[in-house]
Amino acid sequence: MRINRALARSGVASRRGADELIAAGRVLVNGALPSVGQNVELDRDVITVDGKPIGAPVQNKWIVLNKPAGVMTTRRDPEGRETVFDLVQDVPGLMYVGRLDYMTEGVLLLTTDGDAANALTHPSNEIERTYVATVRGNAAEALRAARRGVELEDGMVRPLDVAARPLGNRMWEFEVTIAEGRTREIRRLCAALDLAVERLVRTRFGPVKLGRLPLGKTRDLTSKEREIITALAR
Repeated sequence: MRINRALARSGVASRRGADELIAAGRVLVNGALPSVGQNVELDRDVITVDGKPIGAPVQNKWIVLNKPAGVMTTRRDPEGRETVFDLVQDVPGLMYVGRLDYMTEGVLLLTTDGDAANALTHPSNEIERTYVATVRGNAAEALRAARRGVELEDGMVRPLDVAARPLGNRMWEFEVTIAEGRTREIRRLCAALDLAVERLVRTRFGPVKLGRLPLGKTRDLTSKEREIITALAR
């Protein structure tokens, strides 16, 4: 693996911070100055920072939360409202991956792996997200319009997939899959389609599905989910 990733996995610094350490001449590999981007093997090469050997790779913490409505996606709320960090164990360096707005429920990932968090939210990686909105209105017409694409104030939205299922009494389940994370995008899309949103749930973020996780509860990533996320973050 690249040396900056090796340093990041050992908890020394982020990848960017590791590059800065290397450029400053503070890192040695087998007693020699490495180049930025050099490949190393943790079980063979001796890597030191300021003369001290780096530790074994740190297993980053990942938490999957089924976020309830009425909970803030933030570390602290000045108005004293409940936050997602009130619902998970206290882990140093824990951050959320992809904000959910105050009233939106569903899959929220939290991690100590900053590089992976950036990879999962960077637009160039086009990580898919699926939302199910309970809406009132003409969802059949909205479905046709969404498939053609809808112009919002910050650009065109063309869902990767969209479906509508009737619930009765003019209520529908409106399922949308996108590969971007613009602010309140699904709510704004529904508003542009004249759909009134009663409830909004994110049911999937990348390889992580909500499944049967109870509202307000957490679970760890499965080995398969962790494997896919690790590959995406390389």
